[in-house]
Amino acid sequence: MLILMRARGLSVRTPLWMLHVRRSGSGCFSLMLYFYAISMLPLASAVTLSYTSPLFLALYLALLGKVRLRGGMIFALVLGFAGVALLLRPSFHAEQLLGGIIGLASGMIAGVAYFNVKELGERGEREERIVFYFALVSTVLAVVWMLFFEFHPLDQRGGMLLLGVGTFGTLAQLVMTRAYKRGNTLMSASLAYTTVIFASLFGAAFWGETLSAGAWSAIALIVASGVVATWFSRANPADQD
Repeated sequence: MLILMRARGLSVRTPLWMLHVRRSGSGCFSLMLYFYAISMLPLASAVTLSYTSPLFLALYLALLGKVRLRGGMIFALVLGFAGVALLLRPSFHAEQLLGGIIGLASGMIAGVAYFNVKELGERGEREERIVFYFALVSTVLAVVWMLFFEFHPLDQRGGMLLLGVGTFGTLAQLVMTRAYKRGNTLMSASLAYTTVIFASLFGAAFWGETLSAGAWSAIALIVASGVVATWFSRANPADQD
């Protein structure tokens, strides 16, 4: 990210450093909780809880008077979450209560992080600088966190997998940040549900996983959520920036 900023003539200096700390800290903490939830819950349950973040983001924006929540946009957000839940089919047991609370907290704090991304965008901050500070703060916090745990050596395959995660994760952060900065906030949040669609399709394409009729129905719900969100954001452009 630093190389990209230098290539575009951007300095790391910013007057919005406190807002960067809030955005980066909340985003990193949300990821840490998400990883813990994955280790404590079935993957489907952990992922479903993490995708409550658009619902919490909509709630934060409404409480702070940033947007007027129309029925159509609320319907789009709930429809998308219903599609995610149907696709992943989460299940919980009594002994998984703590993991469920951690997963839900991850979604709540991720909503705060997305809200801070929007705030930075409204103040004119460049997306490259937003992602740079997120990576920087996350690296520092992760190093401190790792000091309390055992290190595991990486082999070549593991190193390549981590490189892939880092590369695609950084690119995703850039485009997500641009979407929240320049686009309709709730529409961007609703379209984030399509992550689950692509993950399901990649599973079918690369690992031979089969999609049931219920899975395809869930994908249809998620797509419908994005269509509804796009429609209502265009129909009510004055509702939000």
